[in-house]
Amino acid sequence: MDRGHPRTYLGRIMAQEKNPNRKLISENRRARFDFAIEDDLEAGIILMGSEVKSLRIGQSNIAESYASVENGELWLTNAYIAPYDPAKTWGHEERRRRKLLVKKKELARLWSATAREGMTIVPLSMYFDDKGRVKLKIGVAKGKKLHDKRAAEAERDWNRQKGRLLKQGY
Repeated sequence: MDRGHPRTYLGRIMAQEKNPNRKLISENRRARFDFAIEDDLEAGIILMGSEVKSLRIGQSNIAESYASVENGELWLTNAYIAPYDPAKTWGHEERRRRKLLVKKKELARLWSATAREGMTIVPLSMYFDDKGRVKLKIGVAKGKKLHDKRAAEAERDWNRQKGRLLKQGY
């Protein structure tokens, strides 16, 4: 099978991989500093129309939010989605609780991790998937102590310094 010139073939592959619907909305960069993430999974989220419109223009914050299992359901609490001005009359609450959608097996595993093992469910990122649906990547995590945070910061600084030294040729 003749694929033509290699550059045009690569160009077609790159064009297929780039999906206009896939877009990062919000990221919780602080989560990896404050928590040791042990596992992560993708969850759907139930939203109102005005919330989706607001997310399309990128107005949200999940840095102070968390997820919890209550009455056999997974809820996202304290996530901020800015009000959408054209929908003033039928708008939404900015920090309301939103239901997350996961499979029963995953929900049971999350409940077990939080109730029995003392773990925390932390949202890592919110994004639009290939089909244009809003998804939330959540992580099952343990909180880091202050000395763990300092050790991680020292290691990150050392890796940065090591990279500089290797670049200079020492």
